This record gives sequence, C-alpha cells and structure tokens, in this order.
Amino acid sequence: MTRTTSPVARALERIERLDPALHAFIEVWPREALDREREAVARGLPLGGRPFAVKGPTGIRSYAARRLLAAGGVPVGATSVPGPGTHWQTWGRGAGGRTVNPWRADRTPGGSSAGAAVAVAAGMADVATGSDGAGSVRIPAAWCGVFGLKTTNGLLPSPDRSGLASAGVLARSAAEAERWLRHVLEDGGEPAAPESVPSRPAGARPGPAGSWPGSPALPLPVVYSDDLGFAAVDPEVAAVVRAAVDRLVAAGTVRLLERDAGLLDPVDAWTAVRGGAPDDPAAVRVRRANDERLAALLGGGVLLLTPATPNRPHGHEGPGDLYSTALTWAFNLSGHPAASLPAGFTADGCPVGLQVVAPHGGDLRLVAAARTLEDALPAARRPPGAGEQ
Repeated sequence: MTRTTSPVARALERIERLDPALHAFIEVWPREALDREREAVARGLPLGGRPFAVKGPTGIRSYAARRLLAAGGVPVGATSVPGPGTHWQTWGRGAGGRTVNPWRADRTPGGSSAGAAVAVAAGMADVATGSDGAGSVRIPAAWCGVFGLKTTNGLLPSPDRSGLASAGVLARSAAEAERWLRHVLEDGGEPAAPESVPSRPAGARPGPAGSWPGSPALPLPVVYSDDLGFAAVDPEVAAVVRAAVDRLVAAGTVRLLERDAGLLDPVDAWTAVRGGAPDDPAAVRVRRANDERLAALLGGGVLLLTPATPNRPHGHEGPGDLYSTALTWAFNLSGHPAASLPAGFTADGCPVGLQVVAPHGGDLRLVAAARTLEDALPAARRPPGAGEQ
C-alpha cells in the first residue's frame, strides 16, 4: 500500500483539494493519520485503516471515536460545528470560514454536525462521528444527501447532562454506517447482536421492542406522516418524501399501516428539559402523551416514516421563525433511534431526507431496515464538484 493509493491518502488529498471551498474541517491530522493507517494495516485490525472524521474539537475523545480507533479506523481530522454567536447564521465554522452546503454554497449544511455531513458527502471521510440533541445528525444528513443515525438515548455514553443528546454516525449509506456502528457497539471482540442492545434508555418506562430480524422480511410494516400532526412542512419537501414512500410501496419494500401518527408539539417540553426543568408539569404531560402514542404506533416493530426536516436548506442568514428541528426533536425527548436517508431533491437542487424511526434499542435493526429502503430508492449522488472517490 502506497501513499498515493491508500484510503487515508485519498481522503487527505480530497480534503486538501475540496475543503478550501467547503470549510468542513477545523483541524486535519495528515502525519498522524498516515502513521495510524500503517499501524492498523500491519496489525490486521478489522477496519484496516479506513478514514473517519470526528465532530468538533472534542470529538476525538468521544466513546465512538475511541472504539473506532481500537478497531483500526483512522481519524483524519475534526469537523466544524457552530461557532460562538453564529448558531443560526452558519451552523458550522471551519478553519477557513463558514461551512457551506456541498450542493449549494449559498445554503447551510445544517448542524450542529455540519462539517461531519459535508466531509462524508464530499468523500473526505468514509464516515464521521456526530451527536444529536435535537436533530444535529439527521438535519445535516438530510441537507447534504447522506445517511445519518441518532442512536437510542442512553445506548452510548454522552456528555449531555439533559439526556437529550445521543451519539450518532454519518455515512454515505446505511450499509456503510452499519459496518462502523457494529464496531462501536462490539463487546468482547464480537459485534453486538441486535437482541443484545438495551431495549430502553436507562430509567425509561417499559415498552415494546422491535421485532424484525437483522435482514428484515419484506414488506416492512410502516406508518407515514408528513407532519407528525403539528409541523408546518414545505409542500415540495413533503412531496419529495411522499414520492419516495410511494416508490417503496410500489416496490413491495414497505406496507403502509393505518395508525395515528399524530403527536403533541414537543417544542416547549424540549426547551424545558434542555433548560434543566425536566419535571415541569407541562413538559411531563407532553412527554407522557407522546411516549404512549409512540408505544402504540411502533408496536410489533413498525417503523415510522416522516420527512427529516420541514424545510429545505436555508441560507446562511438563518431560517427565520421556522424550526428546522420540528420533525426530529420529539425523538430526542422519547429516546427512540432515528435516521435520515436520502429521499430525492427539490426543484432547486436541495437534498431532502426521509426520517425513519424505530422502537427503542432497535438501532441495528433500524440500520438494516434503512439499508433495505435504500436498495429500493435511487442511488445517492455525489455533490457537484466532488467527483468520485
């Protein structure tokens, strides 16, 4: 293996060539990465020196990064997150400036795992670690046209004291994400089987666990909602996702069930929990009602499908009064694993994500199901200018 042909060398070349325009990275570690790649290959580690990126300045110390390093993954750099006072304006600030969407430079990539999604979309890393407290993996995955998973709350260690944020992964596809996720979840040298994943977050009330196998039988039972009963969704975004769902139905991949997918708007409950008031009576009522509705909705291993965001990527000036998190943060409150996978594009060239929500603890089952959905949808494209790896 030579520097000109190794996966890490190719990733570093793409970073050098593409990142001056995209600003996905705050730090890049070329020397360390090449050294780690050689060591991983020499030791015959399972990931064999495959390159990954980490979220933000502390990402290299995350549990997921440590597990990937132990399996022979190679961190090539730390990706951008929102800078001080720039949360809505940029959603990510790399070493050279604000992070831009690889599909349209005048739009944000989403956040807060902004650079992570851009790095994966542009092929500057095979996968990237992320974290998701309100949609911070799923929103940038949707807007950059990649796969993004928020794991079951409490499944992996998280520094977030509110309990809302969960570790996540971004990848070009669900199949690629599954490979890395299994290494993060492995126990005693063997990947964790789906049945060994905790069925509920710590302290949560009992509820039904997912029942479909690792290679799910078709058609998958699903419920579709374009607004969860409360969100104001861009009609074109909803139409793109609905067309993807119709394609899945026509292919025999999913079977639509008639179940009520309406939830209570979680905005005030999420804000109360994030602000340190989880026992606020109004927040408790909303969470209890939504937990009960989701338990009934997802019973028997049913999947919930929705748009990942109510809007397309907004400009760098911000979204105005619209909450891009409207369809994602309910599942940070409830703790369910949820993913976004590419569903198509709006007429102005913006990617749209299809959100898939599964029963608690069904993370590997969710990724397997997402892989099946991907197989029935058009293959994800590379952003303009990114070329092929």
